[in-house]
Amino acid sequence: MARPGFGWVVPALVFFALFALVPMLALIYLSFTTYDGLNPPVWVGIQNWQTLAGDQVFLDSLRLSGMLTLLSWVLQTAVALPLGVYLAGKQRTRAVLAAIFFVPQLMSGAAIAVLWGTLFDPNFGLASVLGPLVGVPDGNFIGNPSLALYVVLFVISWQFMPFHTLFYQAATRAIPESLYEAATLDGAGRWRQFRSITVPQLRHTIITSGVHMIVGSLTYFEIVLILTNGGPGTATRILPLHMYIEGFRSFQMGYSAALAVVLLVIGTVLSLVITRVTGYRRMASQREGL
Repeated sequence: MARPGFGWVVPALVFFALFALVPMLALIYLSFTTYDGLNPPVWVGIQNWQTLAGDQVFLDSLRLSGMLTLLSWVLQTAVALPLGVYLAGKQRTRAVLAAIFFVPQLMSGAAIAVLWGTLFDPNFGLASVLGPLVGVPDGNFIGNPSLALYVVLFVISWQFMPFHTLFYQAATRAIPESLYEAATLDGAGRWRQFRSITVPQLRHTIITSGVHMIVGSLTYFEIVLILTNGGPGTATRILPLHMYIEGFRSFQMGYSAALAVVLLVIGTVLSLVITRVTGYRRMASQREGL
């Protein structure tokens, strides 16, 4: 059977060029200009990059984005993996729980931010009741510089955890029952089966989910904007929000483009490193001997 001709690839290449490559090249160009969004861009060379190197707010936002990415990956994986395995069961009660648990995935980020902003209101929200019970007497979790980032982490994880749980649920159902039957005959309990069968069989799913989490964490925006607006102070001013503030509030579009290029490079490098180190590119079936 002959291979498909080059013509089959052309639509995808055109789509990629128009909606990915051209915007990226335009972004790189703007990062070397001064631009306010109204007047034509003016070439300034590496001036934006020199400013970026000495911008302490940028360095802080980069650190906060790194913390949020790492903590999101740890928290979401630790919850989504076992929960997805549990929901892969065939009992009706698990199906009902799965349907309820996936509701946050159907909501927009703006709606979720407004919802949790109301719940975390120190005067009238649930936080005013729970705060004194967990050592926050005024109930102001969002207004506390030491806690605000963890509030953002919780809300973001609450929104996206169902998506990754669905990954693990589907992958777990694809694991052959014969592996568990053989393990049961050998006397392996549920915990041993989970460690020796389920987790190894979910290796590629863990990698795929991790790539989505890490790259997605670098682009969180609307929840942080609505929930904390980067505050208190700059306690939750992550890199995408810093980019937005510089571009659309300070009208420094050229400098904002430089920040966007940094974000693009970090996301690309992390994706390449993950796929290379984990062997993601050499994915093969995990059903050895079947």
